[in-house]
Amino acid sequence: MIPLEQIDLSDETFSVNFIPDFTKLRSSIEAVGLIQPVLLRKKPSGYQIICGFRRISIFHELRMSEIESRVFGEKETDQSNLFSISLHENLSTRGFNAVEIAIALEKLVHPFQIDRAVVVKTFLPLFSLEPNEKILNTYLSLAQMEDEVKTFVLKEEVSRSNIRRLAALNPHDRIAILSLVSPLKLSESRLRETLILLEEISRRNQYTGKDIIQRSDIQAILSQKELTSSQKTDRSRKILMDLRYPRMRGMEEKFEEKKRELNLPSNISLHHPPFFEGKRFRAEFQFETIEEYRSIVSSLSLLVDKKEFQDIIQND
Repeated sequence: MIPLEQIDLSDETFSVNFIPDFTKLRSSIEAVGLIQPVLLRKKPSGYQIICGFRRISIFHELRMSEIESRVFGEKETDQSNLFSISLHENLSTRGFNAVEIAIALEKLVHPFQIDRAVVVKTFLPLFSLEPNEKILNTYLSLAQMEDEVKTFVLKEEVSRSNIRRLAALNPHDRIAILSLVSPLKLSESRLRETLILLEEISRRNQYTGKDIIQRSDIQAILSQKELTSSQKTDRSRKILMDLRYPRMRGMEEKFEEKKRELNLPSNISLHHPPFFEGKRFRAEFQFETIEEYRSIVSSLSLLVDKKEFQDIIQND
């Protein structure tokens, strides 16, 4: 039984916690007490935590005076071995989220200086990851990201491929882009599309990601509280598409101008080929009665002789 006041809470050498959830553990400790002793190492001035940071924090909250511990001598074993023991103990009791895995791998490679080949072969499978250098690099890059980005990755369960895209950005651009993608609640595919568009716009126009996100038209969309996330996503996407494909934007504007000149009834819509590739146009119409249907068919038959319609079909 070790007095809590002798345990150094500031030493996080072996900690990999990121946004820990104390709820279930606190309820368990309050109901039945401590089931698993914490792991400590004896130091000249007290005790260093090896495993049990969350349990010790809860004991402090509950104003407990001491905690059951397994204590290693100061020179009983080296730090890397102690860290390995800590990882195994946590995996057997609670597991790790993606960011905690990243922190653990970063500590193995850097502070504890475990050979990367050993980390790939031994520790990636420990976290149920394929033993692959690319995967190791993905998690190491995540460990270096800002806490806001780590929180986003965790909350939205961002894929490894999108983590790599975020890692390719500089910190200022990452934070700026977060202000766009976080409130939009994007799917994985939409997030991937957005990151690719931003990357291509930056490369094409020599803009930074921050420059793009801070555009007045994008900020105006994000600030409109009456818009749903889906509406904001669609409108932001259109701006990004226009920036990425300015020629297509010009063709779109020209097409819409010609459509207006046709004065189509409101229940008829005309659509150009996707991305203006090919010559297959699409007309859509809605009706409720036979009379409406006859009127629509009549309007469509008259389009053939209109110069504006011929210009669309022949020149668009």
